[in-house]
Amino acid sequence: MNVQRKLTGHNKDLGGGFMVRRLLPAVQRQSVGPFIFFDHFGPVTVQPGASHDVRPHPHIGLATVTYLFEGAMMHRDSVGSVQRIEPGAINWMTAGRGIVHSERAPEDLRNKAYVNHGLQLWAALPLAYEEGAPGFSHTPASAIPVVSVGGAEVRVLIGKAFGVTSPVKTFSKTIYLDIQLAENAALQLPALAEELAIYPVEGDVTVDGEPVAAGTMATLAAGATVTISSSAPARLVVIGGEPLDAPRFIWWNFVSSRKERIVQASDDWEAQAMGRVGGETEFIPLPERKFTVS
Repeated sequence: MNVQRKLTGHNKDLGGGFMVRRLLPAVQRQSVGPFIFFDHFGPVTVQPGASHDVRPHPHIGLATVTYLFEGAMMHRDSVGSVQRIEPGAINWMTAGRGIVHSERAPEDLRNKAYVNHGLQLWAALPLAYEEGAPGFSHTPASAIPVVSVGGAEVRVLIGKAFGVTSPVKTFSKTIYLDIQLAENAALQLPALAEELAIYPVEGDVTVDGEPVAAGTMATLAAGATVTISSSAPARLVVIGGEPLDAPRFIWWNFVSSRKERIVQASDDWEAQAMGRVGGETEFIPLPERKFTVS
């Protein structure tokens, strides 16, 4: 079978009632290509005065990849980036040896009701770049290539597919597609990378006739070309790439190939020695239960 596993994920409260559906990492599968973390939030209506702000917090060894279907957020980080994130854009933040960032509601939306809906992914950086320089890159929606394939519209967010290439720069082969299927449409998805997974965001689909419900991640067999179809309009993403070059340890917001590095990052954050976000006075403290090397 070309569908290897179906990951149903679990709900997690990030604080203040901000709920996400977390698909990766999972017991059955830690990663798909470089992606080691996959959160789906919303669609949720944020009421006036409600706070879904994420206060400043640190990262190492990874890149955050933020993509919105609806809503908006303000990104600020310790390398001086200030960016309003809106639907259709790809926002890639390289943590490398360490970065601090916050994600807050834009001021113009704080007293309005609006819908927030999107995906937050983490990509593990290859070993050669784990301790590289931190940075931030914004690619607007207008720069993302779009191609029509039969009854499907494919936005190539990251990587190369269906004859077009995204301008987003990565550190290893990475695939990230946003696909909208029309009613009774079918799309043949080639083996774009060694590891691939399909995640229906809205609407159920079938993969080679195998049902995959919305909110379920289906990982694919290596080298498989599959047909994705739906009897009703549906939206899905495809993620993947080349496999990780070494196992990763994940604790809180830190990712590394070395346990000792996570301990060091924890000590650095506790000492507030990882940098600061301009204009911010708050921060998320280190969890009480610390990571240990055993």
